[in-house]
Amino acid sequence: MAVNMEELDFSKVVTEDLIKLDLQATTKIEVIKELTNLLFLNGCIDDEEGFIRDVMYRESEGVTGLEKGIAIPHGKSDYVLKTSIAIGRTKQHVEWESMDGNPINIIILFAVKNTDKTTTHIKLLQKIAILLSDEDTIEQFQTLQTKKDFLQLLSKNN
Repeated sequence: MAVNMEELDFSKVVTEDLIKLDLQATTKIEVIKELTNLLFLNGCIDDEEGFIRDVMYRESEGVTGLEKGIAIPHGKSDYVLKTSIAIGRTKQHVEWESMDGNPINIIILFAVKNTDKTTTHIKLLQKIAILLSDEDTIEQFQTLQTKKDFLQLLSKNN
């Protein structure tokens, strides 16, 4: 399914099935593996190990931890069948290279088809950046209790 840039909204790339509010992971690689498994189980990627390699390669190129406990790792990969976003929140903060030097507990993992890497990827990052520039939104990410609430918050600027 091609994603129309003008109509791009989060409902096209993230569903409740791609959100996990109680990640068990305690390390960066465990977080990436747990979210990658969600992508695999939902038919968004076809090879977990290959996708994880691509995400970790991107991680080696620069910081994906933002501020206030949020990280946005991403993998542009041939293993991605459908450009998607998996979102997780850990119980404990996880060590992650971040702009403010603090650990994170909210992870927004982008899985981007190589054919979408210049258009969709940029547009998705822009939309997330706009959301994360709002202090209230960041606070809500930390306290929301349901997947539905997460989806509504993501869609508020669409």
